[in-house]
Amino acid sequence: MPNHKTLTILFLILFLSLQAIIGQENKITIHVNKAKDTISKHIYGHFAEHLGRGIYDGFYVGKTSEIPNINGIRKDVVEALRELEIPVLRWPGGCFAEQYQWRDGIGPVKDRPLVVNTFWGGVTEDNSFGTHEFLELCELLQTEPYIAVNIASGTVKDAYQWVEYVTSDKDSEITRLRSKNGRERPWDVKFWGIGNENWGCGGSMNAEYYTNVFKRFSTYCNAEFKIASGGIYDDLEWTKTFMTGIKGTPGYLNIAHGLSYHYYTIVNNWEVKGSATDFVENEWFKSMQNTLKMEGNLEDHIAIMDKHDPDNTIALIADEWGTWYDVEPGTNPGFLYQQNTLRDALVAALGLNIFNNHARRIKMANIAQTVNVLQAMILTRGNQMVKTPTFHVFKMYKVHQDALHLPSEVTIQNYKNDNSEIPALSVSASRDKNKNVNITIANVDPKRNLPTSIEIPGIENWGTITASIITSDKMNALNEFGKEELVQIQKFSDYRMNTSKIELNIPSKSVVLLSISDN
Repeated sequence: MPNHKTLTILFLILFLSLQAIIGQENKITIHVNKAKDTISKHIYGHFAEHLGRGIYDGFYVGKTSEIPNINGIRKDVVEALRELEIPVLRWPGGCFAEQYQWRDGIGPVKDRPLVVNTFWGGVTEDNSFGTHEFLELCELLQTEPYIAVNIASGTVKDAYQWVEYVTSDKDSEITRLRSKNGRERPWDVKFWGIGNENWGCGGSMNAEYYTNVFKRFSTYCNAEFKIASGGIYDDLEWTKTFMTGIKGTPGYLNIAHGLSYHYYTIVNNWEVKGSATDFVENEWFKSMQNTLKMEGNLEDHIAIMDKHDPDNTIALIADEWGTWYDVEPGTNPGFLYQQNTLRDALVAALGLNIFNNHARRIKMANIAQTVNVLQAMILTRGNQMVKTPTFHVFKMYKVHQDALHLPSEVTIQNYKNDNSEIPALSVSASRDKNKNVNITIANVDPKRNLPTSIEIPGIENWGTITASIITSDKMNALNEFGKEELVQIQKFSDYRMNTSKIELNIPSKSVVLLSISDN
């Protein structure tokens, strides 16, 4: 039986532990003097595939449509997306890229062949939206194009001639064809993907075989920045095999410039993903938990890349990421149309914070997808359009584009659900060209506000602080067609500043931006 002294010690330990839990301070420290890396604007990239209503009805309605358009491209969608200052747009897939024949999408529309989109819904693709239409869309959006080349069902000749058709200023049969089709001067297209998910829909290849195929195609594709296909998100061996194989290639620096990475946040499993709108807190928690797992997974891949490429010459390109749920009831299962709620806004904030905080190696990310597919920015219905909660997160976070990443140190309470727990706060920070400090914070706890202090050593004179927030009363709040937006950017004022720190109360299920001007 324990004696009195032992009981006293045990009681004291228990008391102090409880005090620590109850009184734990949420503290964020931003290290402005430790900044080294720039957050590439391309981390805020997007993805548009010939999938469901992503291209047709989403971006493109045709020149004869009653919906206002510019050469068939929807004006309302372009105007909305300009608010995001989209830096890069990936096209035509995705899995569709590996069946796409680029010559089918050039020349007079009436002469373009009909094909079946075997990957997404088995629908007829009329090829009315092709290379010229995509690049005109990019010009309207003032964004850089990222084109994915077919290496599974196409040839090396197909690939290098597409690059030549788009980018060459030399006189050749291919560039004369471009001129005949209405474009005299070449486009400036820097980014080219050499294949997509080649472990699966891109040809069911293994890592060694793909690496050799990549090198062959890449050798002939005269492009500035060539991106290789990565393996399944947890296939570290694929990354190791590719990095080993590419480093052993003479002149490899002109062969590979990036390695792609795909990660989708799934609540349950691939067979039953769960509803996008009808969910309980346990499913909310799993969405946040599974998104946060991406960080450790990315760090595993980065460690392999660092070992084989210590000079950081090959970028990690997260060119597909986001939430994936069951499709909306009554819609084509192959169209991947899902609603978008406050939960998606928090997932977007977590993902962008993770990418920002690994800006040394991650140089691009492309959320899947831009319009009407998966975690979309915009949903359309006929001539109507609605901006999703995810749209507003990307609009809020654009302050980080090409800004100097500021390392952060976070001491926080955990968000607990059943027998699991995750950090309640996610943070990233940067300093823009005007020397303003921007801090983005996500509180994933759907019930608890979090009093938090922010310290920024190195800043002696605080400038003006402005703050904004994205939140709503319900976890599944969404923006509906024809109604006022429930989830959007609003002013935030629950903070105060003293001589050494900022103190704020971060509401539950919210994303907050603090901007501190240079004094």
